[in-house]
Amino acid sequence: MDLFSQHLSHHHTPSTPLAERLRPKTLDEFVGQTHLLGDKKILRNLFQSKTLFPMILWGPPGSGKTTLANLLARETASEFIAISAVTANVKDLKEIMQAAQERLKLYRKKTILFIDEIHRFNKAQQDYLLPFVEQGTVILIGATTENPSFEINAPLLSRTKVIVLKRLEPQDLTAIIERALKVLGTTMDPLALQFLADSANGDARSALNTVAVSHHLSKEAHESTISLSIVEEALQKKNLYYDKKAEEHYNIISAFHKSMRGSDPDAAIYWLCRMIEAGEDPLFIARRMVVFASEDVGNADPHALPLAVATMQAVDFIGMPEAKIPLAQAATYLATAPKSNASYAALLKATEDIKATGNLDVPLYLRNAPTKLMKELGYSKGYQYAHDQKDKKVTHPHLPEKLQGKKYYLPPQK
Repeated sequence: MDLFSQHLSHHHTPSTPLAERLRPKTLDEFVGQTHLLGDKKILRNLFQSKTLFPMILWGPPGSGKTTLANLLARETASEFIAISAVTANVKDLKEIMQAAQERLKLYRKKTILFIDEIHRFNKAQQDYLLPFVEQGTVILIGATTENPSFEINAPLLSRTKVIVLKRLEPQDLTAIIERALKVLGTTMDPLALQFLADSANGDARSALNTVAVSHHLSKEAHESTISLSIVEEALQKKNLYYDKKAEEHYNIISAFHKSMRGSDPDAAIYWLCRMIEAGEDPLFIARRMVVFASEDVGNADPHALPLAVATMQAVDFIGMPEAKIPLAQAATYLATAPKSNASYAALLKATEDIKATGNLDVPLYLRNAPTKLMKELGYSKGYQYAHDQKDKKVTHPHLPEKLQGKKYYLPPQK
């Protein structure tokens, strides 16, 4: 067993974190992920057939990724090597691969290499894994909270099966918390239990850490049962943070944009508050609303753009927390404003034609003629000055000859 090996025995001390002490030893003890572990589901079949293949376990924190990898190693009698992509380097990987090759050659024993936060590996580290995964030197099980299609190199991703874990349901967390209370020899008020199960955001590890802190606080207060007030003190605040470079960041801004586009002010306010509570930069939100005002409201309400720009200026001027107020006003205004994407659609269509046709000549009558030579060459000849024309309208076209008659801007009919 080298220094990277994680022993599968469970000799815990009082200082061992509660989440580790309660880590399931058998599949029957595992809670949740029934879409993967139910009858005839993919992971259930793996356990029953004792089959292994490279995989990426993609799911939110505390959903059971590490535990499932541990259980697979137990069921298949494989060596389990666990590392973190945050601290491991290529030198570490070389040592692991050498030991895995010897283990396979001498003892015919497979090695499961579990890499937590595999999305943190750089391209060189991910590329280094490729031949060993292909040759079966190790069975790679990567764990990530981020979308693998964004974070994992295509060659490595193509050699693995992505298994998607879901956020645990409150009833799953309730069962886990109740088991923890039995281990600790204490009880929790039913309201506190429900509150904690709802507040843990589907994260079993977070819930168990809160149970441990609550247990400590209740003992200090000489209370035999963990009360709601103690859980609230331990929890402090429901964790709404998301990584601003990660998928959830883009998911929520997408939901915000689409709620305004769909003229749903209630949903727009909700997603706005989600971003604010998660610590999103208010100027980023304001800039997105400036874009929205042009892209989705457009000329259906010409006041939308200056209002959005004024909101961005106000946010920059007054700062948080008061900046939330103009953000909310702008979000509800834009959500309830009439909508038109005609200008944006025209932009896309014209750009498409330019890419297809290249640099078409400007008609001579539209060209600038500041010199005598240019005038002799016919530049500007025949140009009709609109203000001199009846009804301010001209008869000559303005597009290049090849595109004359083309319609880009098609505003909605009133």
